[in-house]
Amino acid sequence: MNNLGNWRHICVDAQRMFLEDTPWRVPWMSRILPQLQELSERHAERTIFTRFIPPARPDHAAGSWKDYYRKWWMMTGEHLPTELLGIAPSLQALVPPAQMFDKMTYSPWVDGRLFSLLRQDGVGTVVITGGETDVCVLATVLGAIDLGFRVVVISDAVCSGADETHDAAVDLLGDRFSVQLELSKTEEFLSAVPT
Repeated sequence: MNNLGNWRHICVDAQRMFLEDTPWRVPWMSRILPQLQELSERHAERTIFTRFIPPARPDHAAGSWKDYYRKWWMMTGEHLPTELLGIAPSLQALVPPAQMFDKMTYSPWVDGRLFSLLRQDGVGTVVITGGETDVCVLATVLGAIDLGFRVVVISDAVCSGADETHDAAVDLLGDRFSVQLELSKTEEFLSAVPT
């Protein structure tokens, strides 16, 4: 892996609501937690943990998100215990120096805050881990490409609730976006990047 320049690690939605017994539980999340932990610990000052934050009630959401949260009413703020919005406890211990970034959509780029933060810091490369590969990770990757970032996806540190769509998303990213995106494994990445 050639020089990354000024980079940040975006760990997408490694939250308790995806790790614990909820309707949105992603069984693979616990399997990739060791990779998330290792990368985040070694580069805590470069890590940003995103959190997907549902509205308090379905009618607080915009447009078609209202229908989404009518289906998933039990995951809205009035029903979901607040502590389940938090990231995995082992990752929480890294904040600070790691940062948190809350978002209300799949993509963290929609309102411009994350882009502004990274641009102010002169970041040119984003390294992406977390879940789910075919939803929030995909939205994070495509937005980063659109904004001109060099993107590295750590393929053994992303997960989904569905193996078939996870595999399809990783294949899509590696094949269709190969000029703007690199796939790497955790150990390969960590051995190539000095601490």
